[in-house]
Amino acid sequence: MKDKLLTSLLPGLILFTGCSTKKKEIAVLQINRPNVIYIYADDLGIGDLSCYGATKISTPNIDKLAGQGTQFTNAYASSATSTPSRFCLLTGKYPWRQENTGIARGNAGMIIDTATVTIADIFKKAGYKTGMVGKWHLGLGGPQGPDWNHEISPSPMDLGFDSEFLIPATVDRVPCVFVKNKHVVNLDPNDPIQVNYDKKVGNWPTGKENPELLKVHPSQGHDNTIVNGISRIGYMTGGKSALWIDEDIADVITNKAKDFIVDHKDEPFFLYFGTQDIHVPRVPNKRFAGKSGLGVRGDVILQLDWTVGEIMNTLDSLGIANNTIFIFTSDNGPVIDDGYKDEAFEKLNGHTPMGIYRGGKYSAYEAGTRVPFIVRWPAVVKPTKQQALFSQVDVFASLAAIIKQPLVKNVAPDSQNNLETFLGESSENREYIIQQNLNNTLAIIKGNWKYIEPSNASRLEKFTHMELGNEKFPQLYDLDTDPYEKDNEAEKHKDIVLELDAILRKEKNKK
Repeated sequence: MKDKLLTSLLPGLILFTGCSTKKKEIAVLQINRPNVIYIYADDLGIGDLSCYGATKISTPNIDKLAGQGTQFTNAYASSATSTPSRFCLLTGKYPWRQENTGIARGNAGMIIDTATVTIADIFKKAGYKTGMVGKWHLGLGGPQGPDWNHEISPSPMDLGFDSEFLIPATVDRVPCVFVKNKHVVNLDPNDPIQVNYDKKVGNWPTGKENPELLKVHPSQGHDNTIVNGISRIGYMTGGKSALWIDEDIADVITNKAKDFIVDHKDEPFFLYFGTQDIHVPRVPNKRFAGKSGLGVRGDVILQLDWTVGEIMNTLDSLGIANNTIFIFTSDNGPVIDDGYKDEAFEKLNGHTPMGIYRGGKYSAYEAGTRVPFIVRWPAVVKPTKQQALFSQVDVFASLAAIIKQPLVKNVAPDSQNNLETFLGESSENREYIIQQNLNNTLAIIKGNWKYIEPSNASRLEKFTHMELGNEKFPQLYDLDTDPYEKDNEAEKHKDIVLELDAILRKEKNKK
């Protein structure tokens, strides 16, 4: 069925591209080898974009992308935090099946085993050039973590990527440096980097000891080593020549992504691009500072929209937009105060990052994992609003089907080929999806029902400022009639609770 879908679309594309036999053959070849760009925004909510109903902020570039492709309204990240969502996308495996997929420290060792076949491996096998730009947050180096002063291995280049230009973890964690092809960029060997997450190293000032040096103050945590006037999580010293400037990060990584596209415009490519926006610390470039009317959180949404526009303009200028699959989404839901006093709450001005949903980043409730998801492929995808249930775990198998790469046993074990839904040709729901919150409490959605399993996990609301959904009793919500998850119907529908709990237990027992 899925092969027939692409085959059925070929004649229209051939007629559009010209009349000669040679041009028809080229069109057929290209449609089977589309470029793919996957942009992973950071902490972006389903209510943060004007194409998803936001009225207090305008995101014209992302709106344009949505208007030219399939805009999902019922798509989910696998997890309510960054590291596990990224693990799931790249491996096609639910992160809760592996023990070390919590939020990674900035000096964590590589979380994905190099023997794992990743989505980048699949593209590379198909003859694609593969590149990784931006936020990584899946660990680097061996079990003890990376040696920042020499070759860093393993890295994404050991997971199928031909090149990398990355932010090691998050922008609020040290080390605050870029890594290019296994080496810290602009590192002076006479000023070696030291990183420690348990105790202070060196004599660099910290936010806790020297708050007078800060231009952005922490609200909780985030009071360790100061870099660029901002205290971070973790301690570092050395590497002064390699330190990034927060205001310039979006420009730097966007230009690196554009360079990759230009360098490989004449051959099929796969680009995985993780933005730092709109994660804390939110420090917009001066072009965007003060422009949103919603404070710095709104300003970095404008910056993110600019990033998307730059990539779109690059594809247009090279004449390759038509046969490029452009995917835009977020790794998890939104958070307002995530560790810095940046007046994000005070300056919301009626903006609702969570949309109509409950919870947010870290949470088992809907706003934790229901995220924007847009797929544009002008040669194939007709503009449409897609209401089908879809999970990011299925991106792996669906893209593999497009580039005709069969998945053998144990490769992307949880990913399903959901191609018709992915391309907007079908509104068929996935049978069910599974989500994970900060504490690894699992939730499952099947049809209109959402079940959150009972949990003894600690309640960390005072640290996360978010309802996590951790309760010692089962929770069941009818998302058709109660999308905000106000009314727990577990007692009224014990049969459904038993059914969904049984599915979760069966999934957990899979080898």
